[in-house]
Amino acid sequence: MVYPFAKQNPPMSAHEILHAAAHVLAAEGAALRKLSETLGDGFVRATETVLECKGRVIVTGMGKSGHVARKIAATLASTGTPSHFVHPGEASHGDLGMITRDDVVIALSNSGEAPELVNLINYTRRFSIPLIAVTSRDASTLGSASDIIVPLPPEPEVCPMGLAPTTSTTMMLALGDALAIAVMESKGFTADDFRNFHPGGKLGTTLLRVREIMRKDGDIPVVAPDDKMQKVLLIMTQKSLGCAGIVDAEGRLAGIITDGDLRRHMQDADFLNRSAAQVMNASPMTVGPNILAVEALKLLNDKARTQLFVVENGKPVGVLHIHDLLRAGVA
Repeated sequence: MVYPFAKQNPPMSAHEILHAAAHVLAAEGAALRKLSETLGDGFVRATETVLECKGRVIVTGMGKSGHVARKIAATLASTGTPSHFVHPGEASHGDLGMITRDDVVIALSNSGEAPELVNLINYTRRFSIPLIAVTSRDASTLGSASDIIVPLPPEPEVCPMGLAPTTSTTMMLALGDALAIAVMESKGFTADDFRNFHPGGKLGTTLLRVREIMRKDGDIPVVAPDDKMQKVLLIMTQKSLGCAGIVDAEGRLAGIITDGDLRRHMQDADFLNRSAAQVMNASPMTVGPNILAVEALKLLNDKARTQLFVVENGKPVGVLHIHDLLRAGVA
């Protein structure tokens, strides 16, 4: 498709394309370095205000700043800070009702003069709602009205005409990530907390704990040291895990018998009448229930095993088969 305003310039060479891209990345990288060097009291106060918020963090912006604001709101929400995006244009037509006195508003505008923000700014002033401005102009309408300014260095847009929001929105996006992580670390947000907000997809499976997918209670194949191999075979067949744990009188895991052990001893005289203690491996591979499932998978792969016992205080509380990991989407 050829747009009516498009000029038919000669196509750029591969070298010219790469040079243009490298220039953009270098310029925006330099702007981010400048931003990191100029962070100060405003960023600290913004972080503290978000931490003290009893309601939700409302992030807003117009145009490209609005797209960045949506992402910042999503990042805050996913890291334990209730947050959502309010479109400044829609705010003037009823969506101001989404903002309460317990909330904090973060407004993004490089120039600080987006006219669509005016009604939202006035609303925060009327109801004493904390307003954090992310702008490159402290003396702008937004900057002058805000309680806290997190300043952006006045770096030029990398667009050839210096007009399209590029460098400024990159800095806003990175600043939003910095704020979310600072708040997250201040709260002591853990991997388990993170998984509560990311139960689906690869992130969810990456953060699964062994306790969530292990076989437990009546599904654990266990026998006593004195039990005959005839009984051990029966238990292994019933549980279909290719193993049986040998538990002593105190309930502690003393050993394990696997399908491989059966093959190695099958030719022994009077095999079925031998005791479990005579056949077992007395150094079973075990893990605790709270380790990540991906760690258990690595252990199984490294040792070329297909199952392991899960123990607490030396006592078996579960058993994990590599098929359980496959079904959970970990492998």
